Parts: sequence; C-alpha cells; structure tokens
Amino acid sequence: MDVLDIARWQFGITTVYHFLMVPLTLGLGMSVVIMQTLWVRTGREKFLRMTKFWGKVYLINFIVGVATGLVQEFQFGMAWSEYSRFVGDVFGAPLALEGLLAFFAESTFLGIWIFGWGRIRKGLHLAALWCAVIGSWVSAFFIIVANSWMQHPVGVELGADGRPVMNDVWAVLTNSTALAAFTHTILGALVVAGMLLIGISWYHLWRRRRDGIDDVDGAGRVVVGAAPAVPGRDRTDHGVWIWSLRFGALLAIVAFAGTVVTGDIQGKLMYEQQPMKMAAAEAACHTGSSFSVLALGDAGSTDCRDVVTLIEIPGALGFLATGDWGAEMPGIRDLEQKYVDQYGATIPNDALYGDRAGSTVHYVPVMWVTYWGFRLMIGLGGIVALGAVVALWLTRKGTVPRSPWIMRLALLGIVAPFAANIAGWIFTELGRQPFVVAPNPDATGVDGVYMFTAAAVSPGVTAGELLFSVITLSAVYGILLIFELYLLVKYVRGGVAAAMPELARHDDEDDDPGDENRRDDVLAFAY
Repeated sequence: MDVLDIARWQFGITTVYHFLMVPLTLGLGMSVVIMQTLWVRTGREKFLRMTKFWGKVYLINFIVGVATGLVQEFQFGMAWSEYSRFVGDVFGAPLALEGLLAFFAESTFLGIWIFGWGRIRKGLHLAALWCAVIGSWVSAFFIIVANSWMQHPVGVELGADGRPVMNDVWAVLTNSTALAAFTHTILGALVVAGMLLIGISWYHLWRRRRDGIDDVDGAGRVVVGAAPAVPGRDRTDHGVWIWSLRFGALLAIVAFAGTVVTGDIQGKLMYEQQPMKMAAAEAACHTGSSFSVLALGDAGSTDCRDVVTLIEIPGALGFLATGDWGAEMPGIRDLEQKYVDQYGATIPNDALYGDRAGSTVHYVPVMWVTYWGFRLMIGLGGIVALGAVVALWLTRKGTVPRSPWIMRLALLGIVAPFAANIAGWIFTELGRQPFVVAPNPDATGVDGVYMFTAAAVSPGVTAGELLFSVITLSAVYGILLIFELYLLVKYVRGGVAAAMPELARHDDEDDDPGDENRRDDVLAFAY
C-alpha cells in the first residue's frame, strides 16, 4: 500500500464524485434563469411552473455539490501538504477569490432567491437568481484558473527557495489554458443541462400519453388533454414539458457545437504546452502526421512496445494540432528522450521524495486511459448531439412517441454528457503525470516551474491513515449519492406539483389566509 497511490485514488474519487454535481449546477442554473426571465417578461404560467420544477432539481444538486466540494479544500493541506507549500503563493489567490468572493455571493443570492418567493418584487427576485448563477460561473472560473496554472505555469518567478512566487496576477487570470478550459467546461455543463431537460421532459410527456391525457390526430399532431382529478396534469402541464424538451435539445446542440470549437483550441494548446499528453492521447508512438482512429495495446501500458494501430488517417494529426494538413508532430519515443534530457531519467535524490528518490521516471502517462478517455469524451458528445437532433425531429408535432423503449433511451441519454465530462477531466489530469505541476517547454510558460507528483504528498501521512480516509469518504459519498438520487427521483416523478404544492390546494383554501395547512409560506419552496 503506497501512500502516494492511495492519496491519488482518494483525490480522484472525491473529485470525480464532486464533478457529477458541478456541470449540472452550472448548466441547469442558467437554464432556470432563462425560464424565470421568460416568466417575468411574459407572465405565462408555464414558465413559472418550469422555473419552480427545474429550480427544485437545481437546488437538490447544488446542496450535495457544496457538501462534497468542501472536502477538496481540506485535502490540499491534509494529504498534499508539500504540493500546497510549493504552489501556495500562486494557488492561494484564485482559491481565496473563489471562496471569499464568488462562492459567498453565489450562496447569498441563492438564499434570497429560495426564500424570496412572494416576498420581494419579481424583478429583484429574478436579479438574485442571475447573481447566484453568475456567481457560480465566476466560482468555476477561479477554480479552473488554479487548475490551469498546474497545466501551464505563468505569471511567476522562482524564489530563492525554489518555490514559484506570483509576480503577475493578470497573467495567471488570463492564462490561455484557463480561458480555453473555462469556456469548454461551461459549454459542456450546458450540454449536461440540455440532456437532463430532454430526458425528464420526455418521461413526463410519455406518461401523459400512456395515461390517455394527450393523444394524436390523424396527422400525428398532438391533441392536448387534461386530468382535472390529478393536481398539475392540465393543459399547461403539457406546455411545461414540450417547451422544456425542445429548449433542452436546442441548448444541447448549440453547446456541443461550442465544445467542438473550444476543444479544438484546447487540443492545439496542449500540443504546444504538454506534447506528451496529446501524443499519448493519439497513441502517436512515432513522429508523424497520421491520426489514429483505432489502436490497441495492453491495459496499463506506458510505452509503445505493444501498441498496434489498426486504422489511421494520414495527415490528419498535423491538421488537428496546428491547422496544417500533413504537419509532422513529435511522437512518444522522441518526446520521452527529450523529457529525460531536460528533467532527468530518475526522481531527484532529495529527502522530499523519500523512498522514491532515485527511482526511474515514467514520462509517458497510462496510454489506454488517455487514448480512450479522449475518444470517450468526443464520442459521447457526438452521440448527445445526435440524440438532441432526433428529439427535435420526433417532437416536431407536439408530443413524443408512445414507445417505452424510446422513453428509456431518453432517460439513459442523461448519463452520456456526465460520462463525457468525467472522461475529459480524467484525461486532462492523468495525462499530466508524472507531474502535478507540468513543465512547459513553450515560450509562454515558465519552464523551470514543475513538480513531480511523487514530491507532492504529505510526508507525515501514513498509508493506514489515508486508506481509512478514502474508505470513509467513499462510504459517506455513496450515502450522499443515494440521498440525492432518492430526492431527484421523488421530485421528478411528482412532476410540477411536487415543486408547487399550491397546485394541489382547493380554491376554498386560498380564501383562508389563516389556514395552518397552507404551504405558501416563505419556507415552502425550500422544503
């Protein structure tokens, strides 16, 4: 049981789990803002219902996201103290801005939005939500600034003790890697929100058809019905779901197109800043310009001896990396020798590295993770975009088919963008190994600033302590996941009425403001 391996597993598990909530918060929050803006501008009932239903889903996800995010901050000091000491003069600034500025603003305005229904003017209430969602985007920006500095150190100089000291905060905030990663992350989050809107809305439209509330005429156009005996299952309810579905589909298509553009920018930057990561992602063992469509090798491989390329496109790799078809890109074998010449063949003989001092450095990341993680991200994104186009086509006449299998596919489609986002982040982080702060050979970076992951772990932490914490955190996170899924399934099945208890009240209850059973008090929406 190696301390470093367990520490990396713990950070990986907690980060991936937390990132299940992050893209949904970023994407769904903006969707709810648009819905409430439409309600304030038009006064139409369906937009109010959409705001309250999707707002409930947003809040459940936000709460669990906050709870799991807190662990990330503590890990830096508890499991990765040497890393924190090395990057603290740089890393501390964006993390402080995220916590003291963005997160507090986000939380404060979200609280006003939760408890402000019917208590403040519509315009101010809407402004509170705008501020909360913008705050969450700003929060994400500062986090990505910190992460991108690890990928591409800028705006620093080496101090006398060998630690980087920030000398240009503007360079850190406008790091090309950060700007590309932030836009890519936000667009990926909007894809997640779009597919959630499609899947859940499809389910409710399908239920309306199954229950005989809606039907179709001879031309296949929807005939909207109502079920007066069931709260919230009226004609407006149909408008809620068909509008949500088609809005989600358009959002997913447009956002995916944006991720293609930003992903291309990121790829070109990675070829300049971290050429080994991109060479491993393409299984490009030799210098050349051919793009690998399909290559096979042993799982866990960190070299090219067992890699066999089955399908490739000549010249395409050069175009993807530089925009010049046929341009030759350095391969893994050439890059590996270059890294050995620049950074050494072994871990430095320093007490900081403990037992790992003098061991051989493997500069090639685990190739099957980078290769398939990269393709899984792109492939699932393409499937999502195709599914959104199909959803628009199948609902062009105002409802969904009665097939339960298509409904199940729509619900399953919710998982795809989550998996794509996670695959992309795993590729980004594991592809940087064996560095926790990657060296940058290009002119825009500070090449002397780098740190091996082996030096980053806390020296006083034992394998037993870390094993206990990773098992405990995994168990707690598992419980939280069950809790969140239970709440989400409960409110999704309940439909709009689950988020708007007032729809279930009789008219005579509205005439009695002193009725103790009323649920229009200030806490009703929060409950």
